[in-house]
Amino acid sequence: MATRRKFEIGSGALAGILLTPHAALANTVRHLRILSLHTGETASVDYRIDGEMQRDALRALDSALRDHRTGETIEMDRRLFDLMRRLSQMLDTDAPFHIISGYRSPRTNAMLAGKSAGVARHSFHQWGMAVDLRLPGRSLDQLRRAARSLQAGGVGIYRRSNFIHIDTGRVRYWRQS
Repeated sequence: MATRRKFEIGSGALAGILLTPHAALANTVRHLRILSLHTGETASVDYRIDGEMQRDALRALDSALRDHRTGETIEMDRRLFDLMRRLSQMLDTDAPFHIISGYRSPRTNAMLAGKSAGVARHSFHQWGMAVDLRLPGRSLDQLRRAARSLQAGGVGIYRRSNFIHIDTGRVRYWRQS
């Protein structure tokens, strides 16, 4: 009888463990706040609720991160939004990210690369996989350290221009004065 009872308790615990991933998704909300410094446009949205991406919220983020020179949009890499949200959590802030650059059309990127050695000709911005940003109330070094600790893609710091670059490409780091 004792053996059977141990099994019943054990199987109940196992069922709880197996259900945990689904239960962990219940009642979860991923929120993101951004401000485009070039357009003044803001987005403060719940982009994922209970594991489901929210189409209207994603469109609002894509729009706010558009190429401000041409007005073109692209579907931004959704992992970028999770990366930004994780940075907000790590730095314990709900301040909006100040966006210097999100998506760049190939034409815009070529024009910028022709003017500055700091712009990559094959930039991840062209594929919606990168943002240049700062975060009010946090230093560039705090933001860069937090981004690097996530090991989720490229992280560059541009001190003279006062922003960091994050992307969802391979993990790598650089500095630009």
